[in-house]
Order: sequence, then C-alpha cells, then structure tokens
Amino acid sequence: MTLLTNPTRYLFFTGKGGVGKTSIACATALSLADVGQRVLLVSTDPASNLDQVLATRLFSSPTAISGVTGLDALNIDPEAAAQAYRDRALAPLLGVATDREIADLTEQLSGACTVEIAAFDEFTSLLTDPVLESRYDHVIFDTAPTGHTLRLLSLPAAWSTFIDVNPGGTSCLGPNTARQAQQAQYSAAVAALADLERTTLVLVTRPERGALNEAARTSGDLREMGMRNQQLVINGVFRATAPTDQIATALERRGDRALQNLPAELRDLPSIEVPLQPFNIVGLNAIRGLLTPAEETGAAVSDRFELPCDLDLLALSSLVDDLAATGKGLIMVMGKGGVGKTTIAAAIAVELATRGKSVHLTTTDPAAHIASTVDGAVPNLQIGRIDPKAERDAYVQRVMASKGAGLNDEQRALLLEDLQSPCTEEVAVFHAFSRMISKARSEFVVLDTAPTGHTLLLLDTTGAYHQEILRSMEGQQGVSRTTTPLMRLRDASYTQVVIVTLPETTPMQEASQLQDDLRRADIEPYAWVINSSFAATGTADPVLLARAAEEVTQIRRVKHDLARRAYLVPWLPEEPVGPARLRALAERKSVTALS
Repeated sequence: MTLLTNPTRYLFFTGKGGVGKTSIACATALSLADVGQRVLLVSTDPASNLDQVLATRLFSSPTAISGVTGLDALNIDPEAAAQAYRDRALAPLLGVATDREIADLTEQLSGACTVEIAAFDEFTSLLTDPVLESRYDHVIFDTAPTGHTLRLLSLPAAWSTFIDVNPGGTSCLGPNTARQAQQAQYSAAVAALADLERTTLVLVTRPERGALNEAARTSGDLREMGMRNQQLVINGVFRATAPTDQIATALERRGDRALQNLPAELRDLPSIEVPLQPFNIVGLNAIRGLLTPAEETGAAVSDRFELPCDLDLLALSSLVDDLAATGKGLIMVMGKGGVGKTTIAAAIAVELATRGKSVHLTTTDPAAHIASTVDGAVPNLQIGRIDPKAERDAYVQRVMASKGAGLNDEQRALLLEDLQSPCTEEVAVFHAFSRMISKARSEFVVLDTAPTGHTLLLLDTTGAYHQEILRSMEGQQGVSRTTTPLMRLRDASYTQVVIVTLPETTPMQEASQLQDDLRRADIEPYAWVINSSFAATGTADPVLLARAAEEVTQIRRVKHDLARRAYLVPWLPEEPVGPARLRALAERKSVTALS
C-alpha cells in the first residue's frame, strides 16, 4: 500500500526537526516503489541523514537503492553545488579577465549566499528538468526543518520577482544578467509548487503541542505561498501496553491531550497516524516496519531490562554549576532538530537567571518557539529572537541611512533595489548573530541555535567574514588587536558549545558529525547533553523498554568515545514548559536510573 492518498508527482515532507520527516519520506518512497512506481528521493537538508536511514552512500546525482526496484536517491550537497556554481561563473572569464578580476569575483562568490543559491538552483532544476520528468513518476523531497524549508520554498518567487524589477542591477552574486538565464526555471518552479495536481505538501508532526503548533503555522505560511494541497502525518503515536506504568500512561496521555487540541488549521487536512515503534528506523526492513502497529512488528519487546551500572552520567544541574562559575559568556546550544535544544537552552537560562546572573536568551531558529517554552517572566532573564524578516528590514534601513545618505534620488532607488535581493536576509541575520556574540562580554547569552544544517551555514558566513576582515587588514597596524566573531567562538574562555542529542542512532550520528564540523573550524564543544532518555526513567512498558535497551549503546558511546563532559536528562511525564518545570529540570541532582 502507499502511505498517502492519491500521491502527486512532487511530494514535500516538512515539519519541526525530529518529527520523523526522513523516516516518513523513506516509507512513502518504498511503498510507491513497491507497487511499481519509479521514484526519486531527494534530501534538501544540509545535514542530511538519508544515507544512514537507507544504508546507502548517496551523492549529488541519483543512486539506485539496492533491494528496491525503481527507487533512486540523492543528497543536494550545498558545498559541492556551490563549487560547481563558482566554476560555471568563472569559466567564461578564464583567459579573458585579469588575474585580479578573477580573484575579486572568486572572493565575491565565497560567501554563504553562493552556497544557498547553488543549492537552490539544484532544487529548482529537480522541479523543471524534462529528463527527470520522463524518468520518474514521483519526486519526493525530504526537507530540512521548517524554518529552513520555508526559506527554500519562498526563494523561487523571491528571485524571480527580484530579477523582474531589477534586471540590470547586482546582488551579492554579481550582475543580475547572470541570473536571468535561470528566471524561466524559477518561474516554472513557482508554477509547479502551486499546482494542486502536481505538488503535495506533507506536514509531518508528532502528537506534541509544540510540533502540532508549528505544523499549523507552516500550513498557513504554505497556503500564503500558494501551496494549498496539504496532507498531515502524525508520527510516533503511542499506546501503552502496561497500564500500571506511570511513564507509559503519561506518554499516551500527553499525546492524546495534544491531539484533542489539534489546531484549527490542521483539522480538515487528510491525515494518517503512524505508531511509535520499539526500534530505530534505519535500514529497509525498519522503514517497511514503520507503518506496522508496534505489537505486530515482531520486534523483540522485552518485559525485563536491567540498566547497566557503568553509565554514571551527571544530571543537568552539574552542567549549570560549571557554567555559572564562569560569570558570563556565550552558551551555544546546538544539535539536530527535535532533540530538545530549545528546552535545554531555556532550562539553562532560567536556572542561571534564578541564581542572580544577567541572562539574555535568544534563538537563531527561523521557526523559534523559545518564548512559549519559558512561558512566563523570570527576574534577570531577557528573552528575544533573531527574526530574519525583522533583521532584514532593519538592515536595509541602516544601509539606506548610511550609504544612501549622500546619494541622489536615482542612486538611492538603485541602492534600494539592490537591497531587495534575497541574499540580504542572510547578511542581516549574520550581523544580528554577531551582535549577540558581542553581548556576551558583559553577561550570559544563551543561544538556542537553528537545527544543525542551518547553523552550519551561518557558521560558514562567520568564517567567510573572518577571512574577509583579515584580508582587508593585511599589513595594517592594529590587525593583531582585531577580534572577529569567529575568534570569539573559538575562545574556550568566552564560548561554551553544548551539543544536545537523543539516545537514538540518527540524532547521535548527526551530533557526532556536528562535533567533527565544529572541530574543523577550531571550535571545541564543551559538553554533550543526552535528552529525553527512557533508559533513565525506570519504565516497565515493553515498547519503551525495547527503546531503552537500544539507548544504552548510544549513551555509552557518548560517555566513552565522544564527549569531554556528558549529562543525561530523562524523558519527563510533564512537558517541561514554564519557569517552574524548567527549573525542576535544571535542578535535578542525579540520574538514579543509571546508578
């Protein structure tokens, strides 16, 4: 059977990080291929884990999935796409332009905007390529978490409009005449996305308040973009089989309560519920078992589980003790979407503020919900967010007030047109991020970052800016006293990076890759937090016990192989929302289940 009703040619799976978009997208792809359809599965997530789930190494061109007739898959690799984009842009100049002109253009194309537009070009080509049209019946997009995806889906119309109104201008990508060749592709992509007969947006969520609210907001945003053919998948629906187990009954009750209060925007959408399984969704057998009721999967669901004694991990309170001792600084909470970064960041911030520290809690996540997590006033705590649209508008105003001050009306109009480039938003967000880094010189700044892929792109911008500053000051006096944002991120006395993960295969692998990426940028993570552990709850439910048994391998890997400091947070019966519950989370002194 197929997962969705009347699947269209293009299927986009989107939702809050950690809700299971990749698993559901893979299950849909397999179910379509199993009934004879030719399917291309594409990841647009800069931090894709499609390779791991499919147990196949993927590239930027279609790769056949062994064991599944008719299924190919690929990852859009932003860095590889950006290099190919630069090569195409420079090729006509070789042997014609001077070395200096080529060097200037190469530097211009080294920023994050080039990475974004190159990945974007790859994405739009998949919607418009006639060869793919004849080769595949369905193209399935496993997208990045919501905020990044909304940005991606808005870009075809944004660039098409920008080129229309500013054909002879420039952007951070050079003259717009170079982009005009792509305008027909962008226009075709806009048409495909809005076509009810060709495109379906699948909102993947979990039976949790935050995930459902974000799905509802996304549904509205997509409708405003013209994408109205939507379906809803509620993943991880749990039914307790041990009615006396408090953890199991609390998990079922929380899910039922969330679904009973389903946001109005989602109530009329065609929907399907997918059960919580006792196993990690990795490999073809697991993907096919995803849609089967947990009690029918044949998985080993134990009725007895002894927790090991060697995992003497500290509780979150110990991490807060260590951070508070520094008195001030930047605390960056990072990780895959859906692992609880916002909860951990809010708990750290609330507890530091309660101890009398001055704290600024903010987020770079375009789909932020940090204020609703704190859900109340806390003395010494200021809450904000880096809002991409607001930052862009403020940045445009600052540039017009400074660079535009001495220009005539015609010149000001041209400058304003240039600033309408979609790249302007990325630049504005970077400037806001830099200001937050600087604030940590005098207080605690707790930064709840966007999911991994989006954050790494922001760090790429930080690195590019660092190199630009050093090049511009080369040979000048005072360069040794210059401090760039990247220097502050590398300074272990100034910045503490906390990696949050879940004790599951996919989030753990992505957290490990994140640590490797940070180390390549000379940023050393301070600590790891393993969140929402069933192994640390003492549950007796068979399905949860099976999940707990699988957790132990991951917990042991963090303690012995990955982290300098490791902390464990159990799954909590009550959702950690509001100052009191966040403080209770941060004040927990021990993890007795692992003693």
